[in-house]
Amino acid sequence: MSAKSPRSGTCSVIPALLRNRSGNFGVLTALLLPLLIVAAGGSVDLGRAYLEKTRLQGLLDSATLAAVTKSDDASQLAEAKAMLAKQVDPQIDIDELLGLSKNPDGSLTATLDSSVKTPFLALLGIETLPINVASTAIASQASNGACVYVLGNENQAVLINSGANVYSERCSIQVHSTANPAYIMNSGSKVDTAKFCVKGTQYIKNGGTLTNVEHGCAAQADPYAGKLPEPVVPTTCTTSGARDGQTISLNPGVHCDTTFNGSPTITFQPGLHIIKGRMIVNSNATIHAEGVTFYFPDVNSELRVNGGVKFTGTAPTSGTYKGILMFEKTSNAANNASKQQYIFNGSKGEVLEGIIYLPNRNVTYNSTTNQVSRISLVVNTMIMNSANWLMEPYSGSGGSGAVANVRLVK
Repeated sequence: MSAKSPRSGTCSVIPALLRNRSGNFGVLTALLLPLLIVAAGGSVDLGRAYLEKTRLQGLLDSATLAAVTKSDDASQLAEAKAMLAKQVDPQIDIDELLGLSKNPDGSLTATLDSSVKTPFLALLGIETLPINVASTAIASQASNGACVYVLGNENQAVLINSGANVYSERCSIQVHSTANPAYIMNSGSKVDTAKFCVKGTQYIKNGGTLTNVEHGCAAQADPYAGKLPEPVVPTTCTTSGARDGQTISLNPGVHCDTTFNGSPTITFQPGLHIIKGRMIVNSNATIHAEGVTFYFPDVNSELRVNGGVKFTGTAPTSGTYKGILMFEKTSNAANNASKQQYIFNGSKGEVLEGIIYLPNRNVTYNSTTNQVSRISLVVNTMIMNSANWLMEPYSGSGGSGAVANVRLVK
C-alpha cells in the first residue's frame, strides 16, 4: 500500500476556493451590471444633450440675427419664430418657450428653453435633461441716418449753448440754414454725431467740440412733408381743466387746456391723443406714453412738461399712426406761417422713440436721457441747452438709413 502525499489534501482545496470566488464575482457582476449600463448609457444621454444644445444655440443665433433687423416687437418675434419653426422639434412649443427682450443699447436678447429625453437616465428617474440657450445680437444702421432735421433758413437756426452734450454713433443732424450765421456753438459744449451737415458756410464757433461737421453740405430734405395722415379733430373734449390725483390714466381722445396738479404718475393709454390748447404737467411727475401718438391741431397747442419729470414715450407699432410719436397740423398755410416755441423738459430722464414732426416749432431741448432715444425729429429751429442727449436713428422712419451690419454680442 503506497503512502499518501501529505500535500494532496491541500491541493484539492484550492480549486474549490477558486470555484467559490468565481461564484462571488458572478454575483457581484450581476449586481453591478445595471449600474454599469446606466453609467454608460448616461454618458450617451449627456452627449446627446450636449449635441442638441450646440444645435439649438446655432439656430437661435441665426434667428436672433434675423430678428434684430426688424423694426418692431411683433415683427422681431414673427421673424425669430419663422426661423426656428423650420428646424426645431415640432413638439417644442415655440410660443411658450421662446423669449425676446430689447436691451437699452438697442440689442435684442433671445432665449429658448427645451429638453431631451434620456432613456438610460430614466432608469434612475431622470426622464429628461433641460436645455437653455441664449443669444444677443445688435444691428447697426448706415452712418448717414438722420435723427434731426432743422428746416428753418434763419440766423442761428441751431444754437448750442454751454453744457450741451449730444452723442450718437449713427445719427446725422441736417441743418438747412444758409443764413449768416447758420449756427452758433458756445464753449463747454460737445456734439459728437456721425455727421453734422450744414447747408450754409457761415457760422460762429466760440469753442466746444463739434465732430464730423460739413459746411456747404447738401442737407437732406424733409422726409415727411405732406405724408402724415392728419385726423379730424372732434368738437367734444375728452379731458379738460385741472386734474388732481397721484395716479391718472387718460384714454385716447381730445384733451383741452388740461393741467395736472401735484406730482402724479400719468399714463396715456395706447392710441391717438389730440392736445388742444396747452397741456401742463408740473414738476416731478412721471409720464408713461407707450404705443401713443400726440397730435397738435395748431401751433398754439403743446404738451408743456416742467422740470424734474420722467417721460417715456413710444410710437405705435401698427395702425394709421404707426411710427409717429408727435406731429402737428401742416396742411393749413396760416398755421405754417406762425412759428412757435416748443420746449422739451425731462430733467430726470426722457426716453423717446418714433417720429417727432414739428416743422413749425422752434424747439428748445433741456432734457437728460439715461437711455438712448430713437427718433426722427423735424423742427424749424433748435436750441440745445445744458443737457445730456443720447440718440440713434428711429428704425421705422424714412430717414433712419438701412441696416448696415448685424452681429452677435454674446
